Amino acid sequence: MMSLLCITVIALTLAGSAFGQVTIPPFQLTVKVYAELGANVTLPCGSLSSNGPSFGNVGMRVKWTKVAEDESLNEDVLLSMGFHKKSYGSFEGRVFLEEIENNDASLTLTDMSMEDTGKYRCEIINGMVDTMQEVSLEVLIGFTEGVVFPYHPNLGRYNMNFNVATQACLDQDAEVATPEQLHEAWKGGLDWCNAGWLSDGTVQYPINNPRELCGGTNNGPGIRTYGRRNKTVNYYDVFCYTSALKGRFYWLVQPDRLTFDEAVQACVDDGAEIAKVGHIFAAWKVENYDRCDAGWLADGSIRYPISRPRKNCSPEEAAVRLLGFPDKSQKSHGVYCYRAEQ
Repeated sequence: MMSLLCITVIALTLAGSAFGQVTIPPFQLTVKVYAELGANVTLPCGSLSSNGPSFGNVGMRVKWTKVAEDESLNEDVLLSMGFHKKSYGSFEGRVFLEEIENNDASLTLTDMSMEDTGKYRCEIINGMVDTMQEVSLEVLIGFTEGVVFPYHPNLGRYNMNFNVATQACLDQDAEVATPEQLHEAWKGGLDWCNAGWLSDGTVQYPINNPRELCGGTNNGPGIRTYGRRNKTVNYYDVFCYTSALKGRFYWLVQPDRLTFDEAVQACVDDGAEIAKVGHIFAAWKVENYDRCDAGWLADGSIRYPISRPRKNCSPEEAAVRLLGFPDKSQKSHGVYCYRAEQ
């Protein structure tokens, strides 16, 4: 079954086309698509104008090319001229145009191999206005069990450059997530409207429910990206990744509410440490930990994990809920502790 697994939005600048003048609006988008090994995938491409002739018209041409760093090594993928279509080389017999609508030049590739990873160029030539779009395809193999979670410290949103973000994940018993790990989390339903650093220096965010304030509704579900950013001067949140726990995460029963310092000491007195954000996410995701009590964590935040949504406890979705970063001197909440394996 065909599946468009992930779309990422990237700014694209183009100068021209081998077929003639290319007209691209200032913010024309390219996309990044992920596909699993052996699966089918659709690379999106469409005419910028909805009023032009359809691709069945003899005056319309579509050309798909796999682009190499050295343009002389580019591979032809498919050429469509009116009703005549031809595929080439390793793509012969396993690529075809979708043509769901008159202006749809999307290309479907079947039976993905690792060699299919790369950049693809779609050129639409209608004799008047030519358009060009690019798609980056990455074929994936598999992932380690774990959980990706968005993170920002008590300073608020968009306050970390790459190095600070890397340390922030380490401080929470996690590491900066890879693009592949974020993609898996997106497939699992992660929807987050704040952009965060990833391990390759790109800044991205996953959207499952498209909305105007999160990249708009025209692009559909996918992973939006700002591309690679300056690791020193650009500031964002971060997506962290942590795997299964190597210890016990638990709620420490106490008779009274605690200040932050009292919470830290209470865990120490119980032979443990105050839990980190990575601990609560791993317990929630991997172990289905569920508790409707908000408690202190090591970064000074107040959170609680819900695996079984219910009234007054994250009624609409399973999630780790964040209540913020209160004054640490307030006796406001209980505490979650973590005891490492001996």
